[in-house]
Amino acid sequence: MERFEAGTFDVIVVGAGHAGSEAALASARMGQKTLLLTINLDMVAFMPCNPSVGGPAKGVVVREIDALGGEMGRNIDKTYIQMRMLNTGKGPAVRALRAQADKFLYANEMKHTIEREDNIILRQGIAEDLIIEDGVCLGIVTNTGAVYRSKSVILTAGTSSRGQIIIGELKYSSGPNNSQPSIKLSESLLRNGFELARFKTGTPPRVKASTIDYSVTEEQPGDEKANHFSYETPDSAYVKDQLSCWLTYSNEKTHDIIKANLHRAPMFTGIVEGVGARYCPSIEDKIVRFSDKPRHQMFLEPEGRNTEEVYVQGLSTSMPEDVQLDMIRSVAGLEKAEMMRTGYAIEYDVVVPYQLRPSLETKIVENLFTAGQMNGTSGYEEAASQGLMAGINAALKNQGKEPFVMKRSEGYIGVMVDDLVTKGTMEPYRLLTSRAEYRLLLRHDNADFRLTEIGHEIGLVSDERYETFLAKKALVEDEIKRLMKTRLKPTAELQAFLVDVKGASPLKDGILAADFLRRPEMTYEEVVSFTPATIELPLAVKEQVEIQIKYEGYIQKAIEKVEKMKRMESKRIPERIDYEAINGLATEARQKLVKIQPETIAQASRISGVNPADISILMVYVEQGKIAKVAE
Repeated sequence: MERFEAGTFDVIVVGAGHAGSEAALASARMGQKTLLLTINLDMVAFMPCNPSVGGPAKGVVVREIDALGGEMGRNIDKTYIQMRMLNTGKGPAVRALRAQADKFLYANEMKHTIEREDNIILRQGIAEDLIIEDGVCLGIVTNTGAVYRSKSVILTAGTSSRGQIIIGELKYSSGPNNSQPSIKLSESLLRNGFELARFKTGTPPRVKASTIDYSVTEEQPGDEKANHFSYETPDSAYVKDQLSCWLTYSNEKTHDIIKANLHRAPMFTGIVEGVGARYCPSIEDKIVRFSDKPRHQMFLEPEGRNTEEVYVQGLSTSMPEDVQLDMIRSVAGLEKAEMMRTGYAIEYDVVVPYQLRPSLETKIVENLFTAGQMNGTSGYEEAASQGLMAGINAALKNQGKEPFVMKRSEGYIGVMVDDLVTKGTMEPYRLLTSRAEYRLLLRHDNADFRLTEIGHEIGLVSDERYETFLAKKALVEDEIKRLMKTRLKPTAELQAFLVDVKGASPLKDGILAADFLRRPEMTYEEVVSFTPATIELPLAVKEQVEIQIKYEGYIQKAIEKVEKMKRMESKRIPERIDYEAINGLATEARQKLVKIQPETIAQASRISGVNPADISILMVYVEQGKIAKVAE
């Protein structure tokens, strides 16, 4: 096909899912003329799987995206149908906000936001080839022969990358939700020396709401207390008329149907070749792996206000269509349910992430970035945060500035990116609180304290928003200082409160208000009822004061660990060093170091197979400058 020049841009983003949307908005808002190319304009920021945002660890990521100036938090706050805070009975490190989205409104609102951005051209088309000269990416070529040139390219093709949908014995080329697949882009990556892996994810069937008997299920309503993902959303905007989700369970009959049809299950017949997600298995996989469990949870989740489609969370499957219908109708409340969409598995290509720098630029081709499921992750939140980081770093590189690499102690986004580029992943990667060694510092409530200043320095957080944050920070600091200095006297009223209300021992002497708040049974509101603040503080400020005072000892220990790690992060390893020249390194360590090419001693220490003895040897060589460079 004849090629023709179609335009020149600063940044080209290929794919307009959750990663691509954030990448394009970030680069555009940082002053870069951006082309956002997508296979289908009707699927911008589409939710082909669960219609929700947030949850454990993921909810914190959405807050981090917002604190940096990204869009996901603002967008879900405009389009949710239910909001719930999870794990409220546990400590602040594991609390998580989750929103049920109106999936159609969510996609439409994000598309409209992108369309209104002056520096973005949103265009429908299929990228088929990369323009690479002397190891540098200079643009893309589409299926129509259009040549778009740019300083940087970000690939966020997701599950469209040579996607194949699987339902029973049926297997066909397709992107998510029966959209067109992206086939030749993967071939271009292979030609240019990239290693690709094959992963799998899946989605459950959708059923018609009016055919569900909700009376035999358990209602899961939203919270009455206002909550938001974006720090910019006011409490007055909280949606009151929320839609409920409903809980039901699989049963012995469901399990018998699945067991009787395992010989038709693609997962066990060899039709599925890609590696699936461990933490979001299909129902047939759960039945086999957890055969001792008599039932499994299923949540019936409405997909929007103006649709009858209900998502059956927990019933992800690639079983044949007739088996899916039998499975559905074996579940309490779904005996007469009509299936509107069939569940399916989808296989797709992944850029094996050891080929990436911590900035998400590829090591093989300069000025080429990848983000989202293409890097081996699962989930909208993981994808969106990678898109944001890739968009930021593409813009920074174009501006001749150093990349922004978030540390593991700064955010879950930093944990995820470091895990991917340092440890790699053998299956779709999902963020979990257990992956973060500093999770007490990486809380849902303090993402703005951790990242707003960085977002402002980068240019994604406005001066006005930054001033609002500084005012909040000052209120928190002033109130903590006040409670640290204020001494409560053992008045009759206070003693009666302790004995009669709290069932605690009375005070023997006066006590600092901060120490009084550290008592497990005390809340901030109860403490300040005996020593009121001079002004009524916002709820978010009160929450921050209480957490910082109550957990001060634990937080301080975590900070001390971070400081120790910072010393290792500051020790940079020269590029293209010759690990073969380092005497004493274990063979496995040498092989892993050559493959991953860590940028710091700290990153090297996190590589599987590199032990403390190897790190000690490496540090000596780096500090003494003994390492020879690999010949160019």
